[in-house]
Amino acid sequence: MTHGTTPTIVSVEAILVDLPTIRAHQLAMATMQRQTLVIVRLRCSDGIEGLGEATTIGGLSYGDESPEGIKLTIDTYLAPALANEDATNVHAAMARLGKVARGNRFAKSALETALLDAQAKRLGVPLSTLLGGAVRPALPALWTLASGDTTRDIEEAERLLGERRHDTFKLKIGRRALREDVAHVAAIKRALGDRARVTVDVNQAWNEAEAATGIAMLEAAGVDLIEQPTPREQRTALARLAARFVVPIMADEAVCGPEDAMELARLGAADVFALKIAKAGGIFGMLRTAAVGDAAGIALYGGTMLEGSIGTIAAAHGFCTLPQLAWGTELFGPLLLKDDIVVERPTYRDFMLHLPRGPGLGLALDEDKLAHYRRDRS
Repeated sequence: MTHGTTPTIVSVEAILVDLPTIRAHQLAMATMQRQTLVIVRLRCSDGIEGLGEATTIGGLSYGDESPEGIKLTIDTYLAPALANEDATNVHAAMARLGKVARGNRFAKSALETALLDAQAKRLGVPLSTLLGGAVRPALPALWTLASGDTTRDIEEAERLLGERRHDTFKLKIGRRALREDVAHVAAIKRALGDRARVTVDVNQAWNEAEAATGIAMLEAAGVDLIEQPTPREQRTALARLAARFVVPIMADEAVCGPEDAMELARLGAADVFALKIAKAGGIFGMLRTAAVGDAAGIALYGGTMLEGSIGTIAAAHGFCTLPQLAWGTELFGPLLLKDDIVVERPTYRDFMLHLPRGPGLGLALDEDKLAHYRRDRS
């Protein structure tokens, strides 16, 4: 690169990668046997490459974007719009994408991550430094107990507590009869007692009457947090439940960007917001959403779309910069994968996810693993 010329975006590649999971992962709306990542490689005229990731849960069963759709959107609409744009101006590039395509937050988040990764590498600093600096070097990370078998879940929790890997456990409920689900959670909370936090995620599976019954029983069982008990569209139902119970109610699917956060805050519809860079359209959208929650006195939680290492570490760089993060994070996605496509997988110890120290995301692709797991491998 000659001195004085601004590096431009030369190419954007979106790659579908199918990775095996360590076990079946049950949610209210799907059971996952593998995880599909969309990996973005953004190459610049100065030879620097930025990495990004978009990952969804269970194809289209979770939301409006699927891995195949994300790749199509990037290849057909977003990548051409970035051709020859200034690679150093992330906000201008994202504003351009905002004009080219509405919504498509997951796809945009992956591209924003790649732009930020490239720019931080260019400057020789960690991505969090670009955002103003990390106020915490590591993030508390919970683990989801999702086998559905009470005894197995308790054994798994005890083992992970003993290894000092996790001391907060989340249970995915909403698939089975309400009382069956509550009995399962209550047994696990009884077994773990005060040694661990236990939270539940209903993934929108209950109506308001079911939620009122279920939450009362879960509160009595000592559960620490209830995530998205009712459908995302029913904001006033969530508000009535939040007003009725002491146990904190967390909005997840109901809060994507700052506009949602503003409306939920106005309604008093949640005690906690689950932040995710993908559903906010990127790290900056997540930071704006967090700022609204902060201003309204709503506690914050770092959520996951069960991303692999690239998406997880991108979120971690963002979450590390938040002034308040009362509920820690659930950035355990890489631990759910049997294998990965990065050279060095993220470090989990002492109940925390530790940020890599290198420039940008601090991650490098393992080209052999990528070649092996990419869907279009010939």
